[in-house]
Amino acid sequence: MSSLFDEPAPEASGADPGAPLAVRMRPRSLDEVVGQSHLLGPRAPLRRLVEADEPMSLVLYGPPGTGKTTLAHVISLATKRQFVQLSALDAGVKEVRAVIASAKRELTYAGRRTVLFIDEVHRFSKTQQDSLLSAVEDRIVSLIAATTENPFFSVVSPLLSRSLVLALQPLDDDDVRTLLHRALASDRGLDGAVTLSPEAEEHLVRIAGGDGRKALTALESGAGAARAAGAEVLDLHTLETAVAQAAVRYDRQGDQHYDVASALIKSIRGSDVDAALHYLARMVEAGEDPRFIARRLVISASEDIGMADPTALLTAVAAADAVAFIGMPEGHFPLAQAVVHLATAPKSNAVTVAMGESVADVRAGLAGPVPPGLRDAHYAGAKKLGHGGSYVYPHAHPDGVVPQQYPPDALMGKDYYRPTNRGAEATIGARLAKLRAIVRRQPREHRSTGSPGRGA
Repeated sequence: MSSLFDEPAPEASGADPGAPLAVRMRPRSLDEVVGQSHLLGPRAPLRRLVEADEPMSLVLYGPPGTGKTTLAHVISLATKRQFVQLSALDAGVKEVRAVIASAKRELTYAGRRTVLFIDEVHRFSKTQQDSLLSAVEDRIVSLIAATTENPFFSVVSPLLSRSLVLALQPLDDDDVRTLLHRALASDRGLDGAVTLSPEAEEHLVRIAGGDGRKALTALESGAGAARAAGAEVLDLHTLETAVAQAAVRYDRQGDQHYDVASALIKSIRGSDVDAALHYLARMVEAGEDPRFIARRLVISASEDIGMADPTALLTAVAAADAVAFIGMPEGHFPLAQAVVHLATAPKSNAVTVAMGESVADVRAGLAGPVPPGLRDAHYAGAKKLGHGGSYVYPHAHPDGVVPQQYPPDALMGKDYYRPTNRGAEATIGARLAKLRAIVRRQPREHRSTGSPGRGA
């Protein structure tokens, strides 16, 4: 647990010159915050709450480096409240209760409210989150909880109902440039010690990926390398040497896990093989469970391709088996092969639609009894009930297809599967029309000359 109970405000103490650049450049007022204009504009909700100094509890939800911790500090400074910070990684119910007890004393004897900032609140257990409820309800503390995961999945409902949920967006390229320029010039930052070449600036913006902290961390590393070499300009080569590899913008335990997986499947569905391979690479490089990727590909093969290319499912299942057999990192080759096959295959959701409509009809009560001829006739007494007596064995007919009622009466003539004219479904559609015409023809008397076989 860390606390600022007795520490002077940052504007009084000045920035610690040994602190990381991202910490030294942390804004001290709402007007210094870069980005998040939807929350901090003139009439935006967060600005109104802060300027009115209203008791509030917030859940700040967004990717890393978008300013969640910064906003918590700024809100505390703007409202002149006591600021206490806990990390869900190392704090438990005991630490939470200690903060609440201290906040009660501060409110009772000094009349000063407390802002309790909990980073990575999604890592708190339900019991730990529940321990906050009464203090939040009674406004003993103003809770600011930060999370990179969707709070509607990771934060208990009672806590959400007592808080305002605010979604933070990744910084855009201009926001990142603003942060870089400010850090280069500010006396809290690099104070003009180095300048940035245009190529190096573009590289920093690109590898930041909307993460302000990542941009400043990379700038600090590159500037240190430039100064060590006696250079006043941080060029692209020096920067690339200092920042050997940009970290992949993907957290396989966080909300982006679902966003990137969704982008992979939607790129396959849209037949953009290059985008699909990009998202596959992001998942693989982030250490995603290859079995999760393989499962999504198997689903996509049926959901988005189906009978337009029946071999797509075979490829996806084979990729899943191959990954289980050979493991990673080589397993990314069969995964890539499956992605290429699925993305370039003709697309059809006819199987998906057919299943969805048939399930919807069943749930709506469109069922009815199985036609007598289709009922099981292999148990004693079945014939006395009329089961199977009218069944016509298709194999006894030269074409292997006979007129016969298969669905319940309520579903006679219902078309669930409607093949497209893409890929193999074009051929299937022509054959299906003939099959339906024969099967749905008014049945005539047929005499079965073959054995229906066990279980028919």
